[in-house]
Amino acid sequence: MLSVAIITKNEENNIARCIESVRDIADEVIVVDSGSSDRTVEIASSLGAKVTHQDWLGFARQKNFAAALAEMDYVLMLDADEEVSATLSRSILEALREKRFDGWELNRKTYYLGDFLNHVWHPEWRLRLYRKGKGEFQGEIHEKVVCEGNIGRLQGDLHHYSYKSLEDQMLRLVRYAEQSAKLMQKDGKRFRFVNLFFNPCWAFAKVLIRGGIRDGYRSFLIAAFEGIYTFLKYAFLLEEELRKRQGKRLWQ
Repeated sequence: MLSVAIITKNEENNIARCIESVRDIADEVIVVDSGSSDRTVEIASSLGAKVTHQDWLGFARQKNFAAALAEMDYVLMLDADEEVSATLSRSILEALREKRFDGWELNRKTYYLGDFLNHVWHPEWRLRLYRKGKGEFQGEIHEKVVCEGNIGRLQGDLHHYSYKSLEDQMLRLVRYAEQSAKLMQKDGKRFRFVNLFFNPCWAFAKVLIRGGIRDGYRSFLIAAFEGIYTFLKYAFLLEEELRKRQGKRLWQ
């Protein structure tokens, strides 16, 4: 009845936890790996997953490729750094028995600096469970499922172990900011100095205004990273515009 699909690359520290969290509810586990150099493939195979190699296609296309391999009626798409909680497992089984909806949103809860966040990034509803053929991932960076039909919500949390360290968070932040800038330029968005100044301030404040301060010092750190990410996104957009305008290298 249920296929669980996971895309991976160098996820040896996460993949076992992810697969083991769904072993009691999944009729098959599909892992699509894009060229791991660690033990990801070995670990996934040892846990009974069907492992397939596929060169990287981009987040949305890679996940759609994995979903297309599913042989069951329903697909649960997970990231390797996620874990289905016991309560969520029961909710999934009940939902599949009732068959009232074509897709379901799961509430993701992030583990950050030693504990789960209760206010920042929470609740964070993500549509991850859907009837095969009814859902498709779209988007180049922050991809999401577009699902035909009625959508429900499930009880229980999808645990998210997002960052290995603050260094890991910063490195990803820089990478995503640069990718976002290229997408903005592609969509015709122009750099304005006001964005470079005010948008980072608002990104910082927004985390705290929305109740994030209740997660203590972790709230402040996340707010700071959000501000830095937003600043870099517009800084990279400026760099892209200057490079295109001058038609030469900006750095020697």
